[in-house]
Amino acid sequence: MPTPLNRSPLLSASLALLLALALSYYYYHHLIIASPSTSTHPTSPPLNPVETSTMSGTIPSMEGSHIALKENTIIVVLGASGDLAQKKTFPALFTLFKQGYLPKDVHIVGYARTKMDLAEFHRRQTVYIKGKEDAEIKKKLDEFTALSTYVAGAYDQDPPFQVLTKHLEEIEAKYKDNEANRIFYMALPPSVFTTVATHLKTNSYSTKGHNRIIIEKPFGKDLDSCREMMTALKAVWTEDETYRIDHYLGKEMVKNLLVLRFGNAALTPSWDKNSISNVQITFKEPFGTEGRGGYFDEFGIIRDILQNHLLQVLSILTMERPVSFSAEDIRDEKVKVLRAIPPVAREDTLLGQYVGANGKPGYLEDDTVPKGSVCPTFAATTLWIHNPRWEGVPFILRAGKALNEAKVEIRIQYKDVTQGIFKDISRNELVIRIQPNEAIYIKLNLKTPGMATRAMPTEMDLTYKRRFADALIPEAYEALILDAIHGDHSNFVRDDELDVAWKIWTPLLHWIEGKQGTPPKPEPYPYGSRGPSRLDAYIAKYGYKRTDRSYSWPVTNVSSL
Repeated sequence: MPTPLNRSPLLSASLALLLALALSYYYYHHLIIASPSTSTHPTSPPLNPVETSTMSGTIPSMEGSHIALKENTIIVVLGASGDLAQKKTFPALFTLFKQGYLPKDVHIVGYARTKMDLAEFHRRQTVYIKGKEDAEIKKKLDEFTALSTYVAGAYDQDPPFQVLTKHLEEIEAKYKDNEANRIFYMALPPSVFTTVATHLKTNSYSTKGHNRIIIEKPFGKDLDSCREMMTALKAVWTEDETYRIDHYLGKEMVKNLLVLRFGNAALTPSWDKNSISNVQITFKEPFGTEGRGGYFDEFGIIRDILQNHLLQVLSILTMERPVSFSAEDIRDEKVKVLRAIPPVAREDTLLGQYVGANGKPGYLEDDTVPKGSVCPTFAATTLWIHNPRWEGVPFILRAGKALNEAKVEIRIQYKDVTQGIFKDISRNELVIRIQPNEAIYIKLNLKTPGMATRAMPTEMDLTYKRRFADALIPEAYEALILDAIHGDHSNFVRDDELDVAWKIWTPLLHWIEGKQGTPPKPEPYPYGSRGPSRLDAYIAKYGYKRTDRSYSWPVTNVSSL
C-alpha cells in the first residue's frame, strides 16, 4: 500500500501559496472592485471592467447590509482651508466625482475660519489635484468646483453654524423630494473635535435624512484623554453615525489582508505559533520633521504611527475568522485579539532619535522642536498575544523618521525546517509590501539551477504593477470616503477598539514622557540610516534570522553562488 507523503503544513502552504494568492486577488480585484457604471451614483465601488454576474468569488456579507446615500446628499468639509483638506480630502472627493462614485447631484460645502471669496476657495480646493493641464480633467474640475461652495465661520459659536445650516437648506430646497442627507468631514485638529461635533448636532443636523460624521485621528493622547473625547462625542453622535478614519485601513494591501487570510486554505495550516517564528510590521520614512517638529514633538512616533496604523494592521493580521465580513463581525474579532495583548513592556522597547548626517539636520536642529527634547523619532516595540493561536510569537512593530528608505511592510518569518538534512538553510518568509509598489511574495528554498545540488533562497513574487498592469488602485482616502457614503463601517475604528488600543500603549507613553520617573533617553542614529545601531541585535533577540547575505530580491545572480 503506498505510503502517504510526510509533508509539513508549512511546506504544503509554501508550495500552494502563490497560486492561491493570485487566484484570490484575481477574484477580489475583479469582483469586489469592478468597473464604474455609467450611473452617477453606483452602489458599489467598482474599478475594473469585468462583468460580475458571470464570475465567482463574491462576498455576500459585504453586500446589501449598509444604507448607501445615492442622492440628495451634501458633503460638508470642516477645516476646508487646512492642509489635510487641500492635500487629501478634496483630491479624494474629486477623484470619486470624476469616476462617478459620488451621490447623484452631490454638493460640497467647505467651512473654516478663514475669510475668503469663492474664487479663492476653489483655488485652494484644487491646488493639489493632479493633471489639471489635461482637457478632460480640466472639464471635470470645472464641474467639480461648480458644485462646491464655501461658508466662513468660527468653530466655537452657534451663530456661524446657523449660517452654515441656512446655506445647506438653500441647496436642499432644490431637491425633488423631502430627503436631505448630510456628511460632515472633520479635517480639523483634535482640540476642536468635540466642540465642532456638538455645534453640528445642535445647529446643522438634518431631520429629514441620514447624518454621518467622519473624524480624523488622533483620538486623544492616552487612555484618559481618549475616553474623555469619546464620551463627549457619543453624547451627541451615535456610534452608527460616527466614522473614525485611520487611513491605513483604506490602503489596498491592508484591505486585501481579509481575503488573503480567510480566502486561502493553503495559508490556514501555517498561520499560527506552530509554524511562525516572528512577525515584523515596519514603517520607514526617509525624511525628518521638516519644520513640523513642534507638532510631532507633542505626539511622537508611537502615537503618530504605532498606536494606530501599525496596530490596526496587526489586528487584521492576527484576528480569528469572523462569522461574516459584515462590519461588526470584523470589528468584534479585532477587539478580541487586541484584548489579548498586554501593555507594551519597557524591556521590549528600543527608542531612537535622529541626528544630523549626510548634509541633513538632526531632530534637535529643527527650530520648531523644544530644546533638549527626548521625544523618540524611532521606536521598535515587541507585542505578545496571549491566546492559543499566537502564544509565544513576538510581533515587532517598528517605525521611524529620517531613515534610509520609504517602506511599509509586513514580514512573517517561519520557523527553521527540521534539522538533519540541511545546514544553514534560510527560513521561509511571507512578505506583504503595503507601500510603495504593492506586492506579496514568499521566500522559498529551491535547488540551485544547474548541475550542483544545493539549496538557495528565492521567491514566488506577486507584484501588483506587473500582475495587474491595468488596475486602478484607489488612494486610501478615496476608498474610505466611499465606504462612508455607502454606510460601511468595516474599515473604520470602533470606540471599544480605541479603548483597548490605548490600554496597550498608555503605560509606555507615560514612561517616555517622564510621568513615571526619569524619561528614557533615545539612542541617536544618523539621518539616512536604518535606525539605532542596536536594531539588529534587538530583532535578533526575538528570534529573527536574517536571510543568506547572497540573497537579493527579485533577481539572483546564480554565477555568484
